[in-house]
Amino acid sequence: MADKLTHIDADGRARMVDVSGKPATKRIASASGRVLMSAVALELARTQGGKGDVRATAEIAGVMAAKRTSDLIPMCHPLQLSSVKVRVNDLEDGSGMSVTAEVATTGPTGVEMEALTAVSVACLTIYDMLKAVDRAMRIEGVMLTAKSGGAGGDYNAG
Repeated sequence: MADKLTHIDADGRARMVDVSGKPATKRIASASGRVLMSAVALELARTQGGKGDVRATAEIAGVMAAKRTSDLIPMCHPLQLSSVKVRVNDLEDGSGMSVTAEVATTGPTGVEMEALTAVSVACLTIYDMLKAVDRAMRIEGVMLTAKSGGAGGDYNAG
């Protein structure tokens, strides 16, 4: 891990990191999160959702968000993504839905932010589609679960 912020220059100003000298390598990142909700909201998510297929809509929203990450996060590089997979599943304990994303590219910088953005927007989409029946839903635990590739080496949250 670095001991300084990479997006702040010597004068304390925000900057996009220069990756022009870095080699293009295969990079993969995965992230996860969850939306906790009432049993009624979960049942509606499974069966109808009111605005359409909640699971499929959230998965598509997550893919779209990953592709637009550099438009949302100021210092992110626009990347050519080679793969984005977003999955929404019921939590085993019946308390809500889990969201996972895996993003891949071959390039000079990683895709952690794209994976995290995919999960965040998929969770927000679930909330949006179910808020009419449960405004007390909670989005929790959004985190990077793993990354590989690049000079920073591999990371696994375990």
